[in-house]
Amino acid sequence: MGDVILKVTDLTKNFGGLYAVNSCSFEIEEGIIFGLIGPNGAGKTTTFNLICGNLKPARGEVWFQHEKITGLSPRLIARKGAVRTFQISRVFKGMTVLENILVPPPPDGRPRISRQKAQDLLDIVGLKGQSGVKAGNLSYGQQKLLEFVRIFVLEPKLVLLDEIFSGLNSDEIERQMKIIRDFRTRTGVTFVIIDHAVSVVLRLCEQIIVMNQGEIIATGNPEQIENNQEVIDAYLGSDTHWSLMEEP
Repeated sequence: MGDVILKVTDLTKNFGGLYAVNSCSFEIEEGIIFGLIGPNGAGKTTTFNLICGNLKPARGEVWFQHEKITGLSPRLIARKGAVRTFQISRVFKGMTVLENILVPPPPDGRPRISRQKAQDLLDIVGLKGQSGVKAGNLSYGQQKLLEFVRIFVLEPKLVLLDEIFSGLNSDEIERQMKIIRDFRTRTGVTFVIIDHAVSVVLRLCEQIIVMNQGEIIATGNPEQIENNQEVIDAYLGSDTHWSLMEEP
């Protein structure tokens, strides 16, 4: 385990009388794959939006690499090294796959990456042979891979993945899991993952927090989360016999 890369303290966001996130505090250590799960409406994506500057909190602080980033713009936070994907793919569908990689500006005014470096990134995720294809002509799973690899042009330290496995078949999920592990090994980047595929998160992530109705109800490793009765109750009810580790 490394140093703490992300610290969230008393994070709170309300929309009128509804508290989407309520007094959430947690820390994420550098270099791990971290999961954030919970039922629909638990506050997961709102938490991502607060961390990345897409929303401003009503209360609380976000610290990234020991620097307070609360209230900064998404662009500035990304330049500092914390980037995210979205539930709906945001590739530039009218551009080629290679052009999608060349578009994001590197941080700190550095020159754009070379075409060779872009091709190398595409090769890692198996899209090098599609470099001249319009992104809109890729399969849904391939578009997810393209959006994923594009963020590494920004040389991030922290990557937040929102529903990265949504809509993928079992083979695509396994491939995406391997790619995430490989990128962590290659770069040391820290991943934070939201996904409804609970069994996938439990297989992939080393530490997990569970949210329900805007609050954190459990924190631990996959085994601790799977056996936590409050987590089981939040998902399926206390009378249901089940296993979070069951394959989807």
